[in-house]
Amino acid sequence: MTTALLSTAGELHARVRRGRRAVVMTMGALHEGHATLIRTAREIAGPDGEVVVTVFVNPLQFGAGEDLDRYPRTLDADLKIAAQAGADAVFAPSVDEVYPGGDPQVRITAGPMGERLEGGSRPGHFDGMLTVVAKLLHLTRPDVALYGQKDAQQLALIRRMVRDLNFGVEIVGVPTVREEDGLALSSRNRYLSPDERRTALALSRALFAGRDRHAAQEALRARAREVPSTHARAEALSALGESRAAADAHAVATASPGGPAAVRAAARQVLDEAARFAPPLELDYLALVDPSDFTEIGDDFTGEAVLAVAARVGTTRLIDNLPLTFGAAS
Repeated sequence: MTTALLSTAGELHARVRRGRRAVVMTMGALHEGHATLIRTAREIAGPDGEVVVTVFVNPLQFGAGEDLDRYPRTLDADLKIAAQAGADAVFAPSVDEVYPGGDPQVRITAGPMGERLEGGSRPGHFDGMLTVVAKLLHLTRPDVALYGQKDAQQLALIRRMVRDLNFGVEIVGVPTVREEDGLALSSRNRYLSPDERRTALALSRALFAGRDRHAAQEALRARAREVPSTHARAEALSALGESRAAADAHAVATASPGGPAAVRAAARQVLDEAARFAPPLELDYLALVDPSDFTEIGDDFTGEAVLAVAARVGTTRLIDNLPLTFGAAS
């Protein structure tokens, strides 16, 4: 299959459409995470559909002092990766093609959710992101668009925009792809020196520590529920030769400091240790949030949540997250 390289919306609109069109939006510098998105899009579109990959470094979502100028631009390599993953076309427009009148005066506003976490650290970032996503959705006219769950707040805001503004497109989130050592794949990973990369692994280790603490708590709670708090329970535990351990487990499982607070504490311990590395990890935020609005969850929260972290190692800023489920929903 030959993958077409297109630079104008006119070229894209002239293509004969058969079946569903699935779009994967990127800023280029493609890696295996993007390839996973493209392969998933290929499965969704099917053999009769079409997969379009956009490659556009959007100046609106870079703030002052951020890495717009040095952001990697590797179109030839991107085209090869996209083709190998099953893309029918790569749409790589110029800035003038996307913003023909210069910076747009009318833009999408992300609202309160866009001011939290990433939005608090990068003011205006999500307004610029949503504006270009809206434009690219109009320019590519997909039936379905796919985004990585690594950018969890971005994905949540795109879903909210599509719902609130009645875009006729299905939004699909694809799980984060990680390297063997756990580091989430990112185009910015190439900026890291070997020592910086070792420090950067603290992001994923912190998330895994929080996840493991949560899993242990849920297992203890399940175990406590299995045996009634009666004399029969005590006899059963004694018969297993673990009455003290089980009693401790029951206490831990039902103690109020557990749940979200314990998850945050387990993750923060890893990050605090990494702050003493050479080079150090400079934490931006660690948050455990409700994915519907990205506000912090309370200790009585039940349902889906996102454990998210952002930090700087050297001059490189990285983000990562993991989904968790609390309470009855788990």
